[in-house]
Parts: sequence; C-alpha cells; structure tokens
Amino acid sequence: MTVWQSKSAVQQQRPLKSVVADIILVALLGGPLAAPFLASTSLPLLPLIANIIYFMGNHVCPQPEMGLTLSAPYIMAVCMRCYGTLMGLVLMRWLISRNTGRELYWFNQYGIAGFCLTVLLCLAYPAELWAQYWGWWSYSNPIVTIFGLISGVGLGSYIMPLLYAKTAKIIN
Repeated sequence: MTVWQSKSAVQQQRPLKSVVADIILVALLGGPLAAPFLASTSLPLLPLIANIIYFMGNHVCPQPEMGLTLSAPYIMAVCMRCYGTLMGLVLMRWLISRNTGRELYWFNQYGIAGFCLTVLLCLAYPAELWAQYWGWWSYSNPIVTIFGLISGVGLGSYIMPLLYAKTAKIIN
C-alpha cells in the first residue's frame, strides 16, 4: 500500500477454509441447543432433524444422557463438557477476530512445544472424565463445563491462527 492509497483500498481476503470452519462451528454450537426444541415440535421434518443431531451427539459425547433439559422431556444433544469445549473454541475464534494471531497465547507459533502444550490442555477433558469415573467427584455441570472450556481454549489456541490467517489484498 502506498501513501496515496486509502485504507479502503485494502480489503481482507478471507480464505475458504475459514468460511467453512465458521459454518461448522455455528452448526456445532446451534445443533445441541436446537435439538430439544426441534424434537418437541409436531411439524413434519423438525423431529427428524432433531434425531440426526441426537445421533451425532450420541457418537461424539461420552455422556450425552447428562445434557441439560431445555424443553422437557428433551435434553441437549451433548453434555456440558462437550459444550464447554465448543464454548472454548468460540472464545478463541472471537480472540482471533480481534488480533493478528501473533500474540503469546497462540500456540502454533511455538512449533512442537506449542503442539505439546495444546495436547496437554486438551487432556483436561479426558482427565476430568477419568477422575469422575474413578469416583473423585460426581458429575457436576459447572465442573465439566470448566474442564471442557480448558480443552476448547487449548485446541483453539493452536488451530485458530491456522484456520483464520489474515491476508491483505490491495485493490488497484
């Protein structure tokens, strides 16, 4: 950009992978919340869509039966541990939209050490599940949400700069 070009001459070119990642993130966030409401309606196709969401939730969540009741008797499609992980990813998506992805908390810039830190934070999720299994504490929505959030932040700290790299394109 030269001195004579205005700031409006620079546009942010958004990679296709970031658009696809945003669509997937919105679907992952909305699906578990929408499923109970879709299941409780009497309209023809909506309960079928809810069944698809519940099917997916049953295959990714270790405790889908612990989902919150949003539209009795129907519950969320995933537990709060899984939803906490999604909230952590959304938090990191919001942070990457606010900065360049070069701040200290973006782990991808540290190579193998950053990857190891990411894996360590992601292990908070199974560690909590393991502690619950061995009876160290019982299932508690606040506890599992926090551990899921830690895992989501860890994963997001590594992958968000890779998915949402900012590139500038100068318009002539």
